[in-house]
Amino acid sequence: MDELFEIIKIAFTALRANKMRSLLTMLGVIIGVSSVILLVSIGSGLQGYITKQLEDLGAKNIMLMPGNIGLGQGGSGGGVPGAGMMASKFDMEQVKALEKADLVSLVMPYTENNSTLRFGKNSHITQIAGVSVDYPEIRNQKIAAGRFFNHNEQNSAKKVVVLGKTVAEKLFAEENPVNKKITIGDGRYTVLGILEEKGGMSGVDMDDQAFIPATTALREFDMEHFIAIWVQAKSQENMEETKTQVKKIMLKFLKDDEFSVLDTKSLLNTIATILSALTLALGGIAAISLLVGGIGIANIMLVSVTERTREVGLRKAVGATPRLILLQFLIEAMILSITGGLIGIIIGGGGSFLLSKFIPSAVTFWSILIAFVVSALVGIVFGLAPAMRASRLTPVDALRYE
Repeated sequence: MDELFEIIKIAFTALRANKMRSLLTMLGVIIGVSSVILLVSIGSGLQGYITKQLEDLGAKNIMLMPGNIGLGQGGSGGGVPGAGMMASKFDMEQVKALEKADLVSLVMPYTENNSTLRFGKNSHITQIAGVSVDYPEIRNQKIAAGRFFNHNEQNSAKKVVVLGKTVAEKLFAEENPVNKKITIGDGRYTVLGILEEKGGMSGVDMDDQAFIPATTALREFDMEHFIAIWVQAKSQENMEETKTQVKKIMLKFLKDDEFSVLDTKSLLNTIATILSALTLALGGIAAISLLVGGIGIANIMLVSVTERTREVGLRKAVGATPRLILLQFLIEAMILSITGGLIGIIIGGGGSFLLSKFIPSAVTFWSILIAFVVSALVGIVFGLAPAMRASRLTPVDALRYE
């Protein structure tokens, strides 16, 4: 044990003697580890955010999406998830047909666009969602002030709007916006109400949205089709029967590969599959930096062995065994990689924390553990060859080295 402590002490002394070179050598590992943690945290944050969003959809809700979205096992399409996305062909005729289905409780066409909202000198760019009168019930969203638009306003495509809490604060500050006129794009809209606050998640503000009738959205944004249709089943126990009925109705209007019928469970499975693959791909790309860092460590350790050949010869001449020489250089390489890994974890974690203010981001324990273990292995793997070279030097040859 005393020998090990002495070797570690010698290793730290050697590294301190070349501080700048040691720091530059660690740089590759620092960049690699911080990149892995940062990119994986973005992937994990997105996965958590979308999962929460889908859970909020409700157990009885079904979504009609354009194209044949493959869901693999248990889904309706099979194949590669998301491979069949295409332009939507959903229209009001299909919505009315679905409303007549005996297993269906509610039907809501949905579309969205980004636009600038203005009130006086205040302006705010946000997402304008075109929905139906059933939005509050389908999304379990309550009204905090005023009211939601009614069937008459929806059927006549009135220019009325309901604001999320953030939008209301951006445009009106402390003023009550109900019954006030605002400008959306080029049109003047009457504010009917404010939705109850939903809060933020992973840097995404759930209240930064405004809602207008879907019929108004089609006309004002010059669109022909809705981008999705939401259907709520009368009973959670009859979800499969409801999906079958919905699909049968839609096949009267569209071809089988022009739409997909998805429930919350199948959507969660699909998104989880896509984002898991994306997270692994991002982590893999970042891990290339670790490989480059390892090559840098091997290069510097080879230079160090060459520069310290006479030192190795002297230590061997006074009794140091090849095993001790090998351990000395191996520990030096591990100190470089582990220190670089720890610094990279701190930078990656800090960067993820800052990013979470703007986009979904969440550092996972497994990404930190893997980054730390891989950085330690980089030191062992890439430091082994230079250490073995040093341990095989004979005292006579080493002392004669110029």
